[in-house]
Amino acid sequence: MKLYDSIGPNPRLVRMFIAEKGLTIPTQTIDLRSGENRKPEHLARNPHGQTPTLELDDGSFLSEITAICEYLEEIHPTPPLIGATPKERAECRMWTRRIDLTICEPLANGFRFSEGLKMFKDRVMCIPEAAPGLKKMAADRLQWMNTQMQGKEFVCGSRFTLADLLLFGWIEFGNQVGQPLDPNNTVLVDWHKRIAARPSAKA
Repeated sequence: MKLYDSIGPNPRLVRMFIAEKGLTIPTQTIDLRSGENRKPEHLARNPHGQTPTLELDDGSFLSEITAICEYLEEIHPTPPLIGATPKERAECRMWTRRIDLTICEPLANGFRFSEGLKMFKDRVMCIPEAAPGLKKMAADRLQWMNTQMQGKEFVCGSRFTLADLLLFGWIEFGNQVGQPLDPNNTVLVDWHKRIAARPSAKA
């Protein structure tokens, strides 16, 4: 296998997932700033021109972070980062979808349509007037997530999962692009510190 990697929260999530699994997968860095991801060679791997993309042993390609992590979990089930039982897997997928749709997507587009507009305006459809509202949506759901994390060590209770990696990566990204985690979300602040202390956070 080979991981086509780059800057950004989604590639980092997959690198952390790989590290938590104890795997070693060769990587090739794709230069997003220069637009390498939009050139024919990479579009042949991923028609959306995105990273990360995982090349499998048979020469086929997987993209989308959830699909990549699900695949790695199935071929390397230990330690389980999605779940070891149907109920555990369903719980992780539930939280991963909630976080992705209500926090990651508005946070990402809030950045693309404002601070990142110069880079993204010729790559994806951008709606600059939507940026303030999108940022407010992400901030509101982070506040809600803070209440949901009360009394829990991780998103799925006592289990460290893909849901934690997703939330961590995008909170880290928000901190870098003008959407910092509100310090009043004290439960999330403490949780973030615990995840940042894991060795995989250096991946």
